[in-house]
Amino acid sequence: MLLPKLYPITDRRLSGLSHAEQVARLAAGGATLVQLREKHLSPRDFYDEALAALREARARGVRLIVNDRVDIALALGADGVHLGQDDLAPEAARRLLGRKAIIGFSTHNPEQAREAALLPVDYIAIGPIYATASKEKPDPTVGLSGLRRVRQEVIAAGSIPLVAIGGITAANASAVVEAGADAVAMIGALVARPAEIEDRTRALILSFQP
Repeated sequence: MLLPKLYPITDRRLSGLSHAEQVARLAAGGATLVQLREKHLSPRDFYDEALAALREARARGVRLIVNDRVDIALALGADGVHLGQDDLAPEAARRLLGRKAIIGFSTHNPEQAREAALLPVDYIAIGPIYATASKEKPDPTVGLSGLRRVRQEVIAAGSIPLVAIGGITAANASAVVEAGADAVAMIGALVARPAEIEDRTRALILSFQP
């Protein structure tokens, strides 16, 4: 699949905004794909928030990915799901969501990436590239050298889009892309200052253009 260079991820606590409002502001800045990430709400409350976010996404032509929760992605009719190492297996998610759904899968080292490239997923995420405060217990950093190695592993297994995540900012995003990422996932660099979400999104998208 063809991924946009910028892959925004929402964070309700960091931004102080609802997922729907974050989607609206990201879309206003030019984002075309957004992942909803929620680690604290109950399933019922997250479903309600995600439903409102999906309505914003549909109105603005944005594809919406749900983090972790295959059940909520299925119930919403979202565009797809992003799975972690401890979530439902990608094979099971594919059976539930169908062949048209976007399924992403997190990896944290070249070995995991090599194995993930053989799974029924549409893209692989690798990280954290740099130190990050977005996860309570982050895996060891991969760094640019690790990203380059993962790029080679993925190509060897049959090319699949690679999304880099973890500590990526406007200052280092270009270096991450040059090291082999097809897309860069960002949370804090985009949503930590809610009044600047639209401008930051637009500036980053423009920075990726030749």
